[in-house]
Amino acid sequence: MNQKSARQRGRVRTVAAAIALSYAAISAGTPAQATPDYQPAGPVEAIYHAAGPHPVTKRAGTDCCSSTGEAYDIWYPADLGASGTRHPIIAWGDGTLAHPREYDFLLAHLASWGFVVIAPDLTSTGTGAQLLDGVGYLTQQNSDPDSEFYRKLDTGEIGAMGHSQGGLGALNAAAHSNGLVKTTVTIEMPSQGLCSSLPPLIPGQHVCDIPTGLITSSVLLVSGTADPVPTAGSTDGMRGVYDTLPASIPKARAALINASHNDIQGQPGCTNLGCNDGVDGYLGYLTAWLLDRLCGDSQAHSVFVSGTGEFEHNAHWTDQQSNIN
Repeated sequence: MNQKSARQRGRVRTVAAAIALSYAAISAGTPAQATPDYQPAGPVEAIYHAAGPHPVTKRAGTDCCSSTGEAYDIWYPADLGASGTRHPIIAWGDGTLAHPREYDFLLAHLASWGFVVIAPDLTSTGTGAQLLDGVGYLTQQNSDPDSEFYRKLDTGEIGAMGHSQGGLGALNAAAHSNGLVKTTVTIEMPSQGLCSSLPPLIPGQHVCDIPTGLITSSVLLVSGTADPVPTAGSTDGMRGVYDTLPASIPKARAALINASHNDIQGQPGCTNLGCNDGVDGYLGYLTAWLLDRLCGDSQAHSVFVSGTGEFEHNAHWTDQQSNIN
């Protein structure tokens, strides 16, 4: 084994251990029970918190493969292509040690609003490479007359989103997509200091660096106030990432009150450790962001407008900021 490769592998193990230890620190005991009567705090949030108009189908592990051999899970409207609809694509990145099935409620919710969501079954998605592989796979399916997806996808409207390390993967996918990824959503993304020892994605650039090539994708950054991993208010946490992103791109950020690292994995209540309330608090605005950015939904857009938007004044959220007009 060459010494450079050995050092890089050692750094990856060190970072994985650091993330795992941080996760363990918030995971002691039994999972918290979700609040069963979550009530959206804004009228537009309430619209998109509810399930969308489409019944949902899931294909698990039958679509293959990414460039590193992983199969995909895909969530999509059961009435795919109805009335000539072309559906936007969302590439999802799992958190460290997680699998797509742990985000089933969230990703099915997005599919109910008309998105086709593809997730490689991979527990280390920080480079974003496999997210772009998923986009490529669906683009190919859209051109294949034998595919269920044939001419039913809008390959010009693509988003990338992910949890924890997968949020870093979403940013990297967008930065290296040559403008193909139009919007990016990061959820509980770890601070740069936690994973800055990862080997470079390309020479001179590390996975945890905020990509300098991120100049065309809009970005939504969300965290939880009870999550010790991202350290939302720190200079290298969510607030620092927001400030680092170019002012020229549409961007917004906020922290969901009382959410911990794994609330996003709720079904919808807590099923994993590191969860306080479950996924409900995220559903409305994550859906609204994607509908705004990929479907041109003016009602969804209105909630993110700086100063007047519902998002900035929602009592379930804090530390909000937006540059959207």
